Amino acid sequence: MGSCERQHMNFHLHLSDLFHRHHRHHHGDNNKKKGVPKGCMAVLVGHEGEEKLERFVIPIMYINHPLFIKLLKEAEEEYGFDQEGLITIPCHVEQFRNVQDVIDREHHRVMNPHHHHHHHRRNNFLCLKA
Repeated sequence: MGSCERQHMNFHLHLSDLFHRHHRHHHGDNNKKKGVPKGCMAVLVGHEGEEKLERFVIPIMYINHPLFIKLLKEAEEEYGFDQEGLITIPCHVEQFRNVQDVIDREHHRVMNPHHHHHHHRRNNFLCLKA
């Protein structure tokens, strides 16, 4: 196994651990009180110190999307895997919404392959470090 494959596998192992710690911490019996439906998770988005962090409730399916994985890697670089509480994504809120739009459009296209829409793409500036 090459070093790139080991690094990729290591990231997924850490991601799995991070998700399970988050899930145990935030999805107890009072799940409905916190506004997090089954199959979803809450994350905080924003650059601490530059803007107010905003809470998003997102579908768990986002975790497997390459764009979201890049955001999680940035969170790892910024905060490490020892975050307590909600996962914080170091990304401007509007940029995160653009990422959500891309993921949602792709998911819709996969789930409805015969339903054709013409989407006018916005500038999808991702919150990924250069």
